[in-house]
Amino acid sequence: MFSSAQRIRFVCLSDTHGRTKDFEFEVPPGDVLIHSGDFTNVGEPHQVAEFNEWLGKQPHPIKIVIAGNHEVSFDVQNYKELAPKFHKKFPDLDPIKTRALLTNCTYLENSFTEVHGYKVYGSPWSPELCGWAFNAERGKEIADIWEKIPTDTDILITHGPPYGILDFDEMLDRKEGCEDLLKAVKDRIKPLYHVFGHIHEGHGVLKKHGTTFVNASTCDISYVPNQRPIVFELPVKGEESLLDRVKMFFGKY
Repeated sequence: MFSSAQRIRFVCLSDTHGRTKDFEFEVPPGDVLIHSGDFTNVGEPHQVAEFNEWLGKQPHPIKIVIAGNHEVSFDVQNYKELAPKFHKKFPDLDPIKTRALLTNCTYLENSFTEVHGYKVYGSPWSPELCGWAFNAERGKEIADIWEKIPTDTDILITHGPPYGILDFDEMLDRKEGCEDLLKAVKDRIKPLYHVFGHIHEGHGVLKKHGTTFVNASTCDISYVPNQRPIVFELPVKGEESLLDRVKMFFGKY
């Protein structure tokens, strides 16, 4: 079941934007595949179905997916307001039915699952940016969303990054991460890993505040899917003697 010597291998991608057929790399094998949102352009049903088909072909026994700001058709709460802007070509789209197309994974939306003893929590929300899906105003509105993340979360998946962590937007020439998310992560949740995407040019790994942060954006700033998946391993929960052997794998398969 585990990749090597009772260790769990996590393979992280994000922001594939309907371009899984154009990957300039092989997705490495592992036990758990994590995708932290923006698997479509604007939540088109055919792209959801294609992504689901792609997921079904991946060898990883467990697949965990969250939505991102581009998954307009997944934002049931705000879909009526978003549809006229993004879905003029899909006048009869039913967001509930579109969500139902995603069958080959565990979909998390402000919810958690357990993977070999590790609690994994996922949320699609990010600070407001040009009126996209799952956008919340900075301050109390988005802080209330982060407050719902359980303190005992081991692996946190959000679409957007925390402030100052792999979040520099080159086009806007500023940091786009969320201040309240950073505060929640470093002061209260303190997960082992925090996986996200959203800011394509932030792709990479950074260890800070006792957490390893992973920006797994697959598409680069030009939406070319050439940024390799990021892989990390964790020991089986309970094997305390192995904790000091936790390793990060970046671009090594």
